[in-house]
Amino acid sequence: RTLRERAQRSQARKAFSAALLIQRVWRGCYAACRFADRLRADWDAFIAVDQSLRPQPLPVNLLCDHILRPFIFFVGYHRFSLHRDSIPSGDHRRFVNCFKILLQSISCCDPDYNFCSLSIASEEEHAKWLFQVKKMLKLCGVVLSKDLIKTTGQEATASLPGLAIRLLVALTDVSLWKSFDQAEGKAKARCALQGLLEWMVNGGANLYPALRHFVFQFCPLPCDGDNWNPHKEDFVIIASAITIALRPLQNSFSECVGGSSASMDDTKQRSVEGKAAEHLCKYIFTIPFITKRLPAAILPALQHSSVYIPCLQAFGTSVKSLCEIVPSPSSFSGQYVHPGTLSVETPWSAWALANVVTLALGPFQKNTEINTFSGQFITGLDCVAYVKAVCSLLEHMVPWIDSLQMFQKKISDSEEMDRSGSWNIDFTDGEKIGRIFPDNKLKILLIEQFGTLCQQWHLKQLLERAPRRCRLQDAENDKAEISMDLAYPYGKGVLNLPDIAKIYVYLLTIFSALNPVGGALPVLNLLAFTQDLIVQLWEWIEENVLFGSSILAQNSAKLSSLTNQDSQPRKTGFSTKYEGFGRNFSSKWVSALSKMKGKSSNAESSDVEKIYLEKEAARNWNPVSEMWNIEPFKKGPGGISESAVPVLHLFCASYGHLLLVLDDEEFYERQVPFTLEQQRYIAASLNTMIYNGIFSSSKREFTSLMEMSTRCLHSLYMRDCRHNFCPPSLWLAPAATDRPPIAAAARAHEVAASSARMGDVSQVPSLGFVLNKFPHIWPFEERVQIFREFVKVDRTHRKMAGEVIGPGPGSMEIAIRRDHIVEDGFTQLNPLGAKLKLGINVSFVNEHGLSEAGLDYGGLFKEFLTDLAKAAFDPSYGLFIQSATDEGLLFPYSAAANLGQGLQMIEFLGRIVGKALYEGILLDYTFSHVFVWKLLGRYSFMDELSALDPELHRNLIYLKHYDGDARDLALDFTVTEESFGKRSIVELKCGGADILVTNENKMQYVHAMADYKLNQQIKPLANAFLRGLSDIIPPAWLGLFNAREFNQLLSGGEHDFNVDDLKANTRYTGGYTENSRVVKLFWEVVRGFEPEERCALLKFVTSCSRAPLLGFRHLQPAFTIHKVSCDAPIWAMLGGQDVERLPSASTCYNTLKLPTYKRISTLKNKLQYAIQSNPGFELS
Repeated sequence: RTLRERAQRSQARKAFSAALLIQRVWRGCYAACRFADRLRADWDAFIAVDQSLRPQPLPVNLLCDHILRPFIFFVGYHRFSLHRDSIPSGDHRRFVNCFKILLQSISCCDPDYNFCSLSIASEEEHAKWLFQVKKMLKLCGVVLSKDLIKTTGQEATASLPGLAIRLLVALTDVSLWKSFDQAEGKAKARCALQGLLEWMVNGGANLYPALRHFVFQFCPLPCDGDNWNPHKEDFVIIASAITIALRPLQNSFSECVGGSSASMDDTKQRSVEGKAAEHLCKYIFTIPFITKRLPAAILPALQHSSVYIPCLQAFGTSVKSLCEIVPSPSSFSGQYVHPGTLSVETPWSAWALANVVTLALGPFQKNTEINTFSGQFITGLDCVAYVKAVCSLLEHMVPWIDSLQMFQKKISDSEEMDRSGSWNIDFTDGEKIGRIFPDNKLKILLIEQFGTLCQQWHLKQLLERAPRRCRLQDAENDKAEISMDLAYPYGKGVLNLPDIAKIYVYLLTIFSALNPVGGALPVLNLLAFTQDLIVQLWEWIEENVLFGSSILAQNSAKLSSLTNQDSQPRKTGFSTKYEGFGRNFSSKWVSALSKMKGKSSNAESSDVEKIYLEKEAARNWNPVSEMWNIEPFKKGPGGISESAVPVLHLFCASYGHLLLVLDDEEFYERQVPFTLEQQRYIAASLNTMIYNGIFSSSKREFTSLMEMSTRCLHSLYMRDCRHNFCPPSLWLAPAATDRPPIAAAARAHEVAASSARMGDVSQVPSLGFVLNKFPHIWPFEERVQIFREFVKVDRTHRKMAGEVIGPGPGSMEIAIRRDHIVEDGFTQLNPLGAKLKLGINVSFVNEHGLSEAGLDYGGLFKEFLTDLAKAAFDPSYGLFIQSATDEGLLFPYSAAANLGQGLQMIEFLGRIVGKALYEGILLDYTFSHVFVWKLLGRYSFMDELSALDPELHRNLIYLKHYDGDARDLALDFTVTEESFGKRSIVELKCGGADILVTNENKMQYVHAMADYKLNQQIKPLANAFLRGLSDIIPPAWLGLFNAREFNQLLSGGEHDFNVDDLKANTRYTGGYTENSRVVKLFWEVVRGFEPEERCALLKFVTSCSRAPLLGFRHLQPAFTIHKVSCDAPIWAMLGGQDVERLPSASTCYNTLKLPTYKRISTLKNKLQYAIQSNPGFELS
């Protein structure tokens, strides 16, 4: 209890002491305010009397003691003046009177009446002057930071803000201090002014935030987008405000008198200029659309090299520190921009970037129609500082862009936006999403400001400052030499290509997020169509990333011969600097194996061990594959230098975009922009980097680079699929030696596909990701095995679920009329949907309505499937037609959608094809690659039109390269379609019938026509077919293959087969064995057939002319030769005749019914007759 009472007494004493302190402070403040009120009343009385009696300015002593001293005191102690948004009317009048008196004194030529004459007076008077000047400068800043009523015209200069601006100018400009006649006095005054400016730069007067507020309040943003044209008086005030902001940067400290306390050395001068530049960057350059707010005549002051270049250097070196001081972007309220456009948080760096870019441009050129830029940089621009500043600002915007994209994704997923456009989302993670999502109007405003960066002259002039070829390690040494060789008008220093590339890499991200129309397309168009940019980027990569390695080995002749074995002859001529690759490969393998054994590479080995190591190296190293596995990229993106990342990123983005519009004539014949040899090297480099990057631990750091490289690689791969220019070993090289087992690869693919369907790709295994995105790295045969593994696993799961998979008891029974096979199949099987995977027993009904004899153990269903496909895919049926090329590939008939149940029939045929793939039944049909690419989810481009409509493709290419006036061809943006004798006109774009094709828009017409034929017209039919196909085969399974491989998966291998493989996997029934004489004669005849005859024989027996992809051991049912005993009559044998019966076949069981021929000539003739006449045989 004692301790508690003691604590209570202590607490009471503390409370009493606190109360006394509060009372003392309050009494002091109250007394000071009462005294200030008395001073205010006396000051008002003195001013009233003085104004009525004063014929000239007040003497300096009277001004300091009776005007400024009491004014500074009572203004500081007023309870309203400094701590509210506006100034009360009484104090407003006092501020006006005080500022007028002080301005009148400064403009007086008599030193006894000029306030600024005290700057060179005695030490005591100078100190009093300096104190009062600083106080008045602070009060001017206070006035400018208040929300005052704006006045225009002649009233502007007499208003309080106008007087404050005039006073700031007068107090910071020695030339306006009229009392100094001698040069020595002016020099001393300048030194005094330098100390004052240093104090201001260090934040003493809070000048720059006040000027920022003043610009926001008095410089509105014009609604027409042009610069503001103020009245003459307003212009003077605004120009004066900008002059004050620029004063510390434009004032020279070198004129101070030596030995003076106010003099500064060069280091201190640079420090002051640096701080002034930082303040200018923080508070002026971050004002939204500053170049639109200020009159055009003021902009050259901001563009002057003494101002602009220090600001660029500040942005380039201290972006993060600037970010900490700049007011929150939320303070950029709607009053500062177009009403209603800026109601969200936008980073200050976005406005700073827009202003920096705009100020870097030359002056306006007044066009008769519109105002346009001159298309050049301002004189004296330091391009190195400019690029560094732009890069820093763009980099600072990236986190905001990432948040914006994440928010847009969440919005698109949640779909919680109401019709009024307001977002009703409450995220529990605390993100203030509503403040980071700008509307489209603001996005357009920002994109317009950044548009200069996407102009071709801007990029070209930057590239002129970058050396064409420059090794990184030699760049510093070469700068002086390059600067002497190139007479550029844009400042000093040499730009590096990575710095320029970094700008446009950031722009790709920013435009894709902010540009509501076209996304990053303006940037991509700029990059792809700027002359020599792509070549310059690749040359830099060759010089700085790929030096010392090459796709060419030491003996180029040997490697060329190896390469030509699996690729077509191509032009060469690649640089000879790549010679030497592959040197001493055997010694490298010996060294590696020695280290595995625990020995150094220099250790002596026995002759036996040396022979062993050499044999191991020879056995494991595949020169054809290894030469396409580019060494510098074997560690993925993490293995290249930091400066090379933006260059490679920009190259992939620009070249990937160019490949979309580059036609085959330019790519293969004219070989622009690269030779085919270079194209192979580019593909190999990207292939190696992406594959190894996926398995790299640092892949998350290079997500953007990996995405852009993937797009470029896919474009090259799709072009190679259409018209080979790369050997197959190139695509297989990265995984040539470390591919996992088939079952493991199939499991990884399924996990990746499942994660992708759920939208969670963060836990996708690297192996599964490769199979999903880059299946071409696996050989086609292995991918077929993976596909069959998918089917095997799916069958197992269905069996475990109790479903009947194969034919037999419990399977679904259907009866099919042979003369209505398509209609009956559609009626009975189409309603099954995905259940078509289950076992189905087929019984055929002949033309008399009777069921044919026989039990279906898979053979009858195979016959049904092949006969149905034969009838439905026949062009005369009206669902599919053949392309006009020599191959006669199938694609859906566009008018099929107008038929009764046309789309349903197309969807049903998709299920039939899926069932054939699921069961491993080969269908002897090949679809157009354009149609297959649609099934695989790929977009088709103009050059693929040659496989669909060669004539139209030739006409479009002719138009693309037409040198005359395109108007002479009388084309418009329409296409005429004919369906069942009726013609209709389809517009390729809105109002296309009224738009003539000209030289300016002919490229739009070419690609619009190709897009319609390849994508739009076929889209509903392809979607219907895909819906049916997906019921049986998941799209992820089909993603393992390209268009050509899909056709091979469906219809089998090449147009010939291995006779030994067929013989090894043939069954013999009815009495035949492998050693039977007729069987031996048969195989002898088959070996002597031409390839076309062997394919015809295979089609005669199995209904498909191609062999299974993985060999005849995968043919179900197995190829069977059945004995048909039919001895010739005695009289025929005596006459030298043989068996007359023809061979027959049961295609449902893949069985050849071969009579017992005596002579090889008879067997050959009968077999040729049978396969050429292709007769039909009913089930026997």
